[in-house]
Amino acid sequence: MRPFLRLEILASPATAAAGAPKIELGHMPEWDLSDLYAGPTAPQIKADIATAGEEAKRMKAAYQGKLAELARDGAKLVVAVKDYEKLSDTMGKLGSYAGLYYAQNQSDPARAKFYGDVSEALTRISTDLIFFELELNQIDDAVLDAAIAHKDLARYKPWFDDLRKEKPHQLDEKLETLFTEKSQTGRAAWTRLFNETMSSLRFDVEGEKEPLSLEPTLNLMTDPAEPRRRAGSEALAKAFKTNLPLFTLITNTLAKDKEISDRWRHFKDVADSRHLANRVEAPVVDALVSSVRAAYPRLSHRYYAMKAKWLGMDKLSHWDRNAPLPEKPERVITWPEAQAIVLKAYGAFAPDMAAIAREFFEKNWIDAPVKPGKAPGAFSAATVPSVHPYVLMNYLGKPRDVMTLAHELGHGVHQMLAREQGPLLAPTPLTLAETASVFGEMLTFKALLAETKDAREKKAMMASKVEDMINTVVRQIAFYTFERKVHEARRNGELTSDQLNALWMEVQSESLGPAIDLKPGYEVFWAYIPHFIHSPFYVYAYAFGDCLVNSLYGLYAEAHPGFVAKYFDMLKAGGSKHHSEMLAPFGLDARDPAFWNKGLKVIEGMIDDLEAMDQAVA
Repeated sequence: MRPFLRLEILASPATAAAGAPKIELGHMPEWDLSDLYAGPTAPQIKADIATAGEEAKRMKAAYQGKLAELARDGAKLVVAVKDYEKLSDTMGKLGSYAGLYYAQNQSDPARAKFYGDVSEALTRISTDLIFFELELNQIDDAVLDAAIAHKDLARYKPWFDDLRKEKPHQLDEKLETLFTEKSQTGRAAWTRLFNETMSSLRFDVEGEKEPLSLEPTLNLMTDPAEPRRRAGSEALAKAFKTNLPLFTLITNTLAKDKEISDRWRHFKDVADSRHLANRVEAPVVDALVSSVRAAYPRLSHRYYAMKAKWLGMDKLSHWDRNAPLPEKPERVITWPEAQAIVLKAYGAFAPDMAAIAREFFEKNWIDAPVKPGKAPGAFSAATVPSVHPYVLMNYLGKPRDVMTLAHELGHGVHQMLAREQGPLLAPTPLTLAETASVFGEMLTFKALLAETKDAREKKAMMASKVEDMINTVVRQIAFYTFERKVHEARRNGELTSDQLNALWMEVQSESLGPAIDLKPGYEVFWAYIPHFIHSPFYVYAYAFGDCLVNSLYGLYAEAHPGFVAKYFDMLKAGGSKHHSEMLAPFGLDARDPAFWNKGLKVIEGMIDDLEAMDQAVA
């Protein structure tokens, strides 16, 4: 059972939205979490915790040791499964509210305590349910297959199939209980320490009257003025270095924690548990990674060399990587404009898609403004099928912020469409979860590009999109490579800060290429990447989704028969189908390396177009 908050996080420097706005951005919504609970002191929270605890104990008394017998009659087993599903929705609702309430201000001790208390309660309750999935996996396959054939249980077949894939890695009930209870003082505690440390950090930036938090400091590296970018980078490096012993300890501890878990669960490769959770085969990921790494010279190396020329530099300092082009001052987009842009782009693809996205704006399912202590970056939280998703933004009017909004609303639309699958089947593996978000970004970008007539402005937009795609594909595969090196090395003992720094510089140098000068201070930038802490090896899902969307969008542009209907069917399926089943109606196969190269060719083609634009503008 996974009762806690599911987050799709977008938190790379290229897309993080922050900084002090220079103009009024218009009224921005803040979360109304009352669809979950009226507030942290709402009596219903205490009542639901008590009810969930009682129901878990009832289920344990009623079903433990009896599931094999129940499985001989599908009509009886389905009652137990529906009980389990209903309870998972209640627990997910509690965990979602606690997580979202905490995300609004992670520096508030009262919110942190509330989040910790609810998490502990859910962990305590879930220990009574550990037997359920373990016992289902002990049922003879022939008996279980016969039960699943029952008309009311058949819809859960994908869940049972996924469950059986977990069987070789499950432990006995006592060990699973220990792992679950210890997680509160293990991984969860270290993750919370990282979150609260990052939220509390302040960066002394030259030229600023007061210290800045992480988001506005990261944002300085997209400032038009090189001294401002440099000042932001140096402030980040200084603070990260001051706290480097802590970040090194957190990284070592979590990597060791994962190694212990992997060893006990018989996972051989450091990323095998992530592949299993993503329902994707290691050879598919290997094909993606090898294709992207082979394309570095044609993508990032080539693009950054072009950008250095545009900025009149021999090489780009690392703080110049996301600098805006000099062609045109970056447009500031108010919140009402951003809403209109995204909804228009979504509506041109499918009116139903825009209608779903509009609810997020009208019903305060988005928390948009930057606030002290607020979780950085952006994410969409699926919560539970009985409620609806919530989107977190840190919006400050940059064009990239509009792309981020389109990205997270893509997640939100996906999560809304998948709700009909129910708590056990709605959650989508991360690799496919990024599909709708990246597709939403592409729709919005294409709509903006079509409306742009000025050649220089169009070039700047194209360059920005190419940079986003490089950050989504090249940068995330470099992150994945870094994680692999860290976790593999950690199996041989603790890593020093210098060793972590060296691994980071090695993969960054390879991926960014000779046109980027990695100045002193950049070696510690691994320390702030939240994905390494929250979800080890999550990052390749972004590249998976981007390359997949490139192929899908190509089919859409070619008027592939029934594309919109097929696309909606894919989103509605949630986690009820394997990626091969999802892609089959489009004639796509992720096992084929040519599939990934096709997606990468789209990025390469956009760089070709930029080169041609550059010559035309000149």
